[in-house]
Amino acid sequence: MAKQGAAGRRRRKKRSRQRTLRFYDFNLVFLVIFLVVIGLIMIFSATAYNSKDATNFFIRQVIYAVVGVAAMIGVSFIPYQLYRGLSEYGIFIAAILILLVLTPLGYSSHGATRWLKIAGDSLTIQPAEIAKIAIILFCAMVISRIGKQVKSRNGVLMLFGGAVFLSGLILIVTNNLSSALIVFLIAFCMYFIAHPRLKPFLILMGVGVAALVLLIFVVQMVGGGDSGFRITRILAWLHPEDYAGDKSFQTMQALYAIGSGGLFGKGLGSSAQKLIMPEAQNDMIFSIICEELGLFGAMVIILLFILLLYRMIYIARNVKDVFASMIAIGVFSHIAIQVVLNIAVVTNSIPNTGISLPFISAGGSSLVFLMIEVGMVLNVSRSIPYD
Repeated sequence: MAKQGAAGRRRRKKRSRQRTLRFYDFNLVFLVIFLVVIGLIMIFSATAYNSKDATNFFIRQVIYAVVGVAAMIGVSFIPYQLYRGLSEYGIFIAAILILLVLTPLGYSSHGATRWLKIAGDSLTIQPAEIAKIAIILFCAMVISRIGKQVKSRNGVLMLFGGAVFLSGLILIVTNNLSSALIVFLIAFCMYFIAHPRLKPFLILMGVGVAALVLLIFVVQMVGGGDSGFRITRILAWLHPEDYAGDKSFQTMQALYAIGSGGLFGKGLGSSAQKLIMPEAQNDMIFSIICEELGLFGAMVIILLFILLLYRMIYIARNVKDVFASMIAIGVFSHIAIQVVLNIAVVTNSIPNTGISLPFISAGGSSLVFLMIEVGMVLNVSRSIPYD
């Protein structure tokens, strides 16, 4: 009997260990690491025409990738319940303070002050990336707390009050419209998922489309000459050939790259447009993928992102805690928004603005904080009941 009892305990312990391992979403980990590896290859390829730049960009991105993987794994073992107390005040206030620090201590690059130096020029962070995590946790906390009252006036004010304030602060302090837009859209998507009705959003979308059409009409009527920076950017989007030597130069080169790639591309490292396209390894790296790997390679990248987002939706649907589910929805929204907007910019579907392709574009702080977000989702997945 004693032997049978000991054997039974060993079997139960073994099953317990197996269950613990199955809670961890290794599919999500594999997809993220695979995208990061593709990003490293494409960054090296996009800068390979200059051996010094290629080495510098590649080594720096490898370091950030290693830090990101370590951060992702570490965060995945920090219980998401610990975020509850920090969601409304701690992280949100910290994001505001870090943004305000940019005013006296931030440094400028490419005409914008958006970075803080941590260790010289080799280690920097963008406070806007911290703000994206802060808005995810803030919205998750608000939605889980007010429940069905999310559709009430107070619910709207609580949720979007924080989002509008944080977005406005990003825009004022950093003049970074793309990050401000992403922060607001994350909150909007989380509210859309949590709201029980669809009709208000259809009306809002209709109003938004009408406003956009009106804006385009007005810009075309009054634009030109000494128009403001953002009006000129819209005009460059509408008529890229008229601004090919200036505002839409990067966009035109990206379109040439996409068009010349064909079905299977010119081959890895064979891009011609990277020689003249500014910052090809950053926001426009998807065009280099299209040129070197063709439509087939671009579709593979898009498929990987779809699978990644599917895993996050699967986790959000199966976790029992509303707060945990909304964390997964928030990270899903962030990644989906950046992927869609980046590809839309590269294909000139929307005006050109600085939005990186998650896990693939060069950019250390963006990569690390994105992987921290994935680590949060991985931790949420560990709470899914095992049947």
